[in-house]
Amino acid sequence: MRDVLPPESMRMRAATGVFADVVTRAGYGEVAPPLLEDIGVFARLGDGTDVVTKEMYDFVDKGGRHIALRPEQTASVCRLFVEHRPPTPFKAWYAGANFRYEKPQRGRYRQFDQFGVEVLGSSDPDLDVEVIALAHDFYRSLGLTGVEIVINSLGLPTDRAAYTAALGEFCRSRAADLSEAGRDTLAKNPLRLLDSKRSEDRAALADAPPIDEFWSVEAAQHHEHVLQGLTSLGIEFTEDRRLVRGLDYYRLTTFEFRSSALDGAQNAVGGGGRYDGLVENLGGPSTPGVGFALGVERTLLACDAENVFSAPSNAADVFIVDTAGCGDALAMTTELRRSGLRCERAYDARSMKAQMKAADRSGARVAIIVGEHEAQTGTVTIRDMSGATDQQSISRNEAVEYIHRLLNP
Repeated sequence: MRDVLPPESMRMRAATGVFADVVTRAGYGEVAPPLLEDIGVFARLGDGTDVVTKEMYDFVDKGGRHIALRPEQTASVCRLFVEHRPPTPFKAWYAGANFRYEKPQRGRYRQFDQFGVEVLGSSDPDLDVEVIALAHDFYRSLGLTGVEIVINSLGLPTDRAAYTAALGEFCRSRAADLSEAGRDTLAKNPLRLLDSKRSEDRAALADAPPIDEFWSVEAAQHHEHVLQGLTSLGIEFTEDRRLVRGLDYYRLTTFEFRSSALDGAQNAVGGGGRYDGLVENLGGPSTPGVGFALGVERTLLACDAENVFSAPSNAADVFIVDTAGCGDALAMTTELRRSGLRCERAYDARSMKAQMKAADRSGARVAIIVGEHEAQTGTVTIRDMSGATDQQSISRNEAVEYIHRLLNP
């Protein structure tokens, strides 16, 4: 886990604002599920999923309840849908922290942030297209051009079950060639072997049967509709029959966003898919769903790699230099802030020289000097720190308006 300090914290907040702008234009409303849920909510993610078997922070609380810190938010959104029953299609977005006890890597922490959207209540493949397009547009809004979309379909549940059985039989015939971890995965969920990055597993599965051989007509038509929709929007993508993602609830459309600017083995910055059936598993009615989650830290690493979306400026607009200690600095600082300007000041009756150094460090365009002479005459001295205009002495009552004119000519 890590601390986030300025200016990175400001950049994360700014990225959240960009994401909110993109998705709210499409009718998505913000939801904020709790950090803690009954462990049963996340157990529905699948007993073959590492998130459930290895990575959850779970414990028994003082009331004897077995609970967990959320490892992701799709299940939480489905749970709140079951509890509150909003009208469908329910279009939600979220941003916030999740927790997984996994091996930390560059840009991957045990507490990590995600942006995401979920749509519940419609099986229309146009919604698959819509959510992919929203992520695509968000990345473009940050200035990223190297994020690639990889897409697949896991078929309907019967298709997936038939393929899992066939893949399991194939992998068992190659079990001796699998890594030790791969053999463990095979016993739990053969599909997850397709996601393995281990060289032994990838070699053993090189000629495994592809999943599209098991698609039903309905699944094939759904997938083709999604591809045609993306093409019609001018969104480029690559099909990958090995793409299964890391959660067991996906069916039909599944997709991943990969940054070509990051290391190949750790280049995923987000992903998602369709998860019809998850709401039903949580005790609700049969309700289709589709959505995605994007890793904030990984996305900002991609921004660094492409040299886009740098942290917003932390510079002040105005710095108050107070050598009089009469209260004028406090009043003026408050007035300037209330007028919409970023205003800083010095404290502890420091020397004029020390305060001017602090003004330089703040990045302020303008310094306002309040000394004994200014306090006695009801004036302030305005110093343009850029040197573009001469130092001015003006009435205290005119100072705020003057500063605004100076900063916004």
